[in-house]
Amino acid sequence: MSTVLALAVLSAAAAQDTNRLGLPNPEKPDRPYIIHGGSLIEVEPLDANEEETKNELRFWVPGATSSARTPLAAPEFLFEWVEIDPADLRLYGFEVVKGRREILYRKKKKIVARPYFLDIERIEGKVVRIRINGSLPAGEYGLTPQGRNDVFCFTVF
Repeated sequence: MSTVLALAVLSAAAAQDTNRLGLPNPEKPDRPYIIHGGSLIEVEPLDANEEETKNELRFWVPGATSSARTPLAAPEFLFEWVEIDPADLRLYGFEVVKGRREILYRKKKKIVARPYFLDIERIEGKVVRIRINGSLPAGEYGLTPQGRNDVFCFTVF
């Protein structure tokens, strides 16, 4: 009888760690996770560096590619928010230049970087699913909260 009770307790604990999608809840809040089958892939969290010249503003992160990789052209993310409002997230594509990932954000006082459109669906509590409207070509990408230099990087291959 005690074995049955122990299994019931373990099942209840496991059920609390999953959501209505049957996916595990994100391990760390305020960090997107790529949904890959029935599991989650943690994105690569980095701080973007700013590089400003007279006519341009660029943001860049080190390394030519991300450690978080997905073959999906339209990846979806699971995100549990505490400090970062998911509505503030923007998705940008990076260009790899001289071994680093960068984005030209502003040129001659005009913003030239265009984010991809995102849909946010509430799953439960503060857990949301983030979907990209459309598909992404192979390359380097970063989700970033508007007004911050935090970047959550991933590669579509």
